[in-house]
Amino acid sequence: MSNNLPYKLFILIIMVSIPVVISSSGGMRKDHNALFFFGDSFFDPGNNNYISTTTLDQANFWPYGETYFNFPTGRFSDGRLISDFIAEHAQVALIPPYLQPIRNEQINYHGVNFASAGAGVLSQTFQGMVIDLRTQLRNYKKEVAQLSQKTARNAVYFFSIGTNDYISQFLLNSTVFASYPHSKYVDMVIGNLSIVVKEIYKKGGRKFVFLNLGELGCLPGLRILRPERDGGGCLEEASHFAELHNKELEKLVSRMEQNLDGFKYFLYDFKSNLAQRITQTFKYGFKEGKRACCGTGRFNGVFSCGGKRPVKDFELCRNPNEFVFWDSYHLTEKAYKQMADEMWSIAAFKNLFLCY
Repeated sequence: MSNNLPYKLFILIIMVSIPVVISSSGGMRKDHNALFFFGDSFFDPGNNNYISTTTLDQANFWPYGETYFNFPTGRFSDGRLISDFIAEHAQVALIPPYLQPIRNEQINYHGVNFASAGAGVLSQTFQGMVIDLRTQLRNYKKEVAQLSQKTARNAVYFFSIGTNDYISQFLLNSTVFASYPHSKYVDMVIGNLSIVVKEIYKKGGRKFVFLNLGELGCLPGLRILRPERDGGGCLEEASHFAELHNKELEKLVSRMEQNLDGFKYFLYDFKSNLAQRITQTFKYGFKEGKRACCGTGRFNGVFSCGGKRPVKDFELCRNPNEFVFWDSYHLTEKAYKQMADEMWSIAAFKNLFLCY
């Protein structure tokens, strides 16, 4: 290495390096789909590293990333996310963050990840701290001009979004819920999601993957909002919002399939699959399904992992592979991998990756 290369540039290059997945034929597949990811921390590979926000919405510090990358990438896990494993299954390079300064400009070849940790469908969700879904859409439109119509049609568009629209109301003691009946608030979220999906459809998108919401009240960070005397059960009101959301999401994508020519979708039941790992922990190879690997307080539910957030104290488990939850709100790499592997095993999901 040249002695003239600035140290900070060297660190930047290391931090943004993305592993490349090689196909069995010895090179990158030529007939793959471009992958585009939208949403929140379940997909964000590090976009929030590059915006002015708080450490509550960033994960670019130890111990995040410790088990696979061996350094923090900005992913809210000890390693890879569902989006990373899907890219590996599809035999393409891991999809880079949209805001990454050094990334492959051939976006029609691999794809781009627009997700932002903490983001919601509604622009008011953690407003000013994250890249909301409408802004992610605008970022996509800047990219879509470089895509051929064939590439846009063959691309697969992934959405994991909505969690923060609901949990933010509990974490911030918001009065928004009091202003709207629960069903009306859910309708706002679903309605705004519908607008974004239809805009991508207008730009040529035809293949969509959606994750529904897990039982939000069972996240360690919301479990601790229930009084300790209750025995550590799930926060039922939060889970009720997720249930309403999931019902309306299913109706939405079904209507789109009926009304939009060529629209295809796969709806992954994230809720059931997470619930199974929480309640049948040992069956899936875990030892702990309620308590997070990293954090403090009951269930390690206080969002302090890494000691760079308002609460500095935290505990870190020895083996994240024994835990379903990595921190107060996010899963371990092992849990994400199991879900991605399951998605890839379903014929209806894999059919979206057929090129035309």
